[in-house]
Amino acid sequence: MPKGVLCTVANCTFWGEGNKCNADSILIDLDKHASENYDSEFAKELHQEIAEESSATCCHTFRPKR
Repeated sequence: MPKGVLCTVANCTFWGEGNKCNADSILIDLDKHASENYDSEFAKELHQEIAEESSATCCHTFRPKR
């Protein structure tokens, strides 16, 4: 299993060689909030919601807690 966060978006500021994410922190949200305008420091108060399945997020490693 690879260590770290992998990313396929090569035009991201934090993208690194080998598809590695070099960001200091990661924000994962539900797809329905894709148009939210979070700044780079995530200063906006974040909401908490429940994702019923992986396809509701853009996080391919998401697995619901049981």
